[in-house]
Amino acid sequence: MSGTTSPAAPIKVVVWGENRHEQVEQKVRDIYPTGMHTTIKEGIEENLGAGVDVTTVTLDDPEHGLTEEVLAATDVLVWWGHAAHADVSDEVVERVHRHVLAGMGLLVLHSAHWSKIFGKLMGTSCTLRWRSEEDREIVWTVDPTHPIAQGIPHPFIIPAQEMYGEFFDVPAPDELIFLSTFTGGEVFRSGMTYKRGFGKIFFFSPGDQDYPVYHQKEVRKVIANGVEWARTLRPERSVPVLLRYDTEDFYNGHGYQGAMEN
Repeated sequence: MSGTTSPAAPIKVVVWGENRHEQVEQKVRDIYPTGMHTTIKEGIEENLGAGVDVTTVTLDDPEHGLTEEVLAATDVLVWWGHAAHADVSDEVVERVHRHVLAGMGLLVLHSAHWSKIFGKLMGTSCTLRWRSEEDREIVWTVDPTHPIAQGIPHPFIIPAQEMYGEFFDVPAPDELIFLSTFTGGEVFRSGMTYKRGFGKIFFFSPGDQDYPVYHQKEVRKVIANGVEWARTLRPERSVPVLLRYDTEDFYNGHGYQGAMEN
């Protein structure tokens, strides 16, 4: 795989948007006239400026816009999906999975909790409790020292949002950063990080298509912070491999040929 950019270079970000609701629902088009993926892109650029190089791709692009060449040049992939998880090619999911293990960062937003790629990385059903009614969400910071929480008010309020609640069937996170509460008394782990292979993953739940959540400055700041955090500092991208080492040789691993051959 290609090497990643140096820490001094702009972070190369790809925002992947399903772009289904925007095509068929006027309400969503009114909120996101150029698509949710474009609004998310603009929020990242608004906060990180010249420190990022952001592009967008969608489900309907050839190979969903996620070719080998695109992924090899991407530091951080941001993923939003909802209505068409099943339409995502398994081949593309496998490709993205391989790049995450090799060091590409991944931000998983809102209903992408049920995307093929998040499920493959988590190894669980990723199901949760939900209510598709306008609700108030309060986002509480539970790890104020984390880089993703910097500059974020504690708490901040999203006036209109879909309810997500526990139980959320995901592995225990490496770090819990945000916890959300709703008017019905529900709570939800709304900001969590994971590491898989050499890749860093940030799940952030606010962001339903029916509400202008991705226009809200606090949400845009969290996503931008997540992009900065998820970029790897490793100088090159490679998948972890199984190697055999001779006694007292700590630096020269040998490729694994099989249990009978080694």
